[in-house]
Amino acid sequence: MVDHARARRLGERIKVLAAEALERAVKDPDLGFVTFTDVRVTPDLTHAKIYFTVLGSEDDKQLTIDALERNRGRLRGEIGRQLGVRVTPTIELLLDEIPASAGALAELLAEAKRRDEEVERLAKDAKPAGDADPYLKPKAQED
Repeated sequence: MVDHARARRLGERIKVLAAEALERAVKDPDLGFVTFTDVRVTPDLTHAKIYFTVLGSEDDKQLTIDALERNRGRLRGEIGRQLGVRVTPTIELLLDEIPASAGALAELLAEAKRRDEEVERLAKDAKPAGDADPYLKPKAQED
């Protein structure tokens, strides 16, 4: 029987336990500033995808990714010890690309807003190219 709500709750618990295990058990000097953003657990509770972000340059990110991969077994062991389920899910660590794409999207929205303000400013000072009132009016009837 598949219980999606239980998988979601287990994912939230794994996210907290992974952060605690990273702070307590992993003593790797290459580990940068890591934030676990989301955990997706399969409905059968056997596999968990842990998404994370890293603060820093591309070199810092790569060093941190390598350090996390080296310590994946230690993280799984710490999570399994405190999780309290019969089978500890296997974990897969994935770099979360959403913050980077959200930043790019925010920049595009700011650019669109700036252009809209520029168009509005130009429209305010604009004058019609022809007559001020371009609509045809009926001719006045002469008596």
